Amino acid sequence: MPTKTVRIPTTDSLQADAFAAYPDDGERHPAVLMHMDAFGLRPALEEMARELAGHGYYVLVPNVYYRHGPGPVVELPEYIGEDVRPAIIDRLRPFIVAHTTERVLRDADAYVGFLTAQPEVTTGRIAVTGYCMGGLWATRTALAHPDEVAALAVFHPGFMVTAAPDSPHRHFAPLTAEVHVGLSENDMSPEAVAELNAALDAAGVTHTTEIYPGTVHGFTMPDTAAFSPAGLQHHWDRLLPLLNRTLPKG
Repeated sequence: MPTKTVRIPTTDSLQADAFAAYPDDGERHPAVLMHMDAFGLRPALEEMARELAGHGYYVLVPNVYYRHGPGPVVELPEYIGEDVRPAIIDRLRPFIVAHTTERVLRDADAYVGFLTAQPEVTTGRIAVTGYCMGGLWATRTALAHPDEVAALAVFHPGFMVTAAPDSPHRHFAPLTAEVHVGLSENDMSPEAVAELNAALDAAGVTHTTEIYPGTVHGFTMPDTAAFSPAGLQHHWDRLLPLLNRTLPKG
């Protein structure tokens, strides 16, 4: 499985580092832009990218915090337990806050443009996935690139339904992608889930929203205390069919 670190020129006159994985068969493959969780680019996410690439996709995982240094931007333990999680989040919070909607959209242009230009990637539309905060960033990317994104899958996402004017659920009208939202049992209130579904329905978006049983926020990440093996498998059971439906191969 070929993997490499790539540098993506951005409109901030910088270069974003990113991890790329793709099949070793000399063919071109559909592309998936994978948005990291709040902890950032690290071996656990690289392994998930390899797993997905093994199913026939070119997978790109940018270090969203690239303005503050190469990923990971803070030192992370091999296992992020509940005893260290609050301190790590405190160190990351300035980077999360600094990644405004405007920055997300500028970076989305760079990531999508880079990904679709790779010689290993097929022509046509791509998929965008995201985990935790990455679910928000992935959704903004799909909203900004409706003609280029065929599938959007977000897992244990944050801030999808808020009172802010730029809350994603207020802006679903441009979406043409098929959407899957995989929630933990503590990600959203029942009222927020209902509001999210109503907004997707009103926009005419083909979608599934599902609460994964027995999970907590962060359940897909094997290097954290939130990890659920069953939840991660459930995630693959939803993600892979979605990609197969929306990203033709060959």
